[in-house]
Amino acid sequence: MLKGNTLFLRSVEPSDAQMLMIWENDPENWKVTDTEVPFSLHGIHQLIEQQQQIRSTGQLRMMICLHDSDRTVGAVDLYDADFRNGKAAIGILIGDRGDREKGYAGEALQLIIDYARDVLGLYNLYCSVQADNSASLKLFDKSGFRRVGTRTDWFNMNGQRIDEIIFQLCLRK
Repeated sequence: MLKGNTLFLRSVEPSDAQMLMIWENDPENWKVTDTEVPFSLHGIHQLIEQQQQIRSTGQLRMMICLHDSDRTVGAVDLYDADFRNGKAAIGILIGDRGDREKGYAGEALQLIIDYARDVLGLYNLYCSVQADNSASLKLFDKSGFRRVGTRTDWFNMNGQRIDEIIFQLCLRK
């Protein structure tokens, strides 16, 4: 368990499957998770098993929980981990709209950054954000990630072309 001031990150448990299925199958989240097809409960259980073994599967998901209530508010992922080159992609989701813009994502992001550097020994984290996702752009800017590139008209969302902003955080300086 990784502990912060107001929240902690913990491993995904099988009991999280129902909540994860709701979040993963919410079409409003598909835009940021790059999902097109709903997940089954069986598929969620398979993902939970895979996401526990970052060294063998390249994936790690941790649940974001509040200290005061143990309530789960989101998930943070490391994926496409490449230990030979010391890099991984990172993604974060605060599941319910009512829990967003309360600082949870920023605190969780800092915890997973510290874990990636200090425990996993990674050198770089990276992510991509759709250019119209102002909350995520602000989050990664504020968390010390550098904008390293833009892919023009990279996404097609209901006929509208959207740029992709690519971020990188060097963990060793």
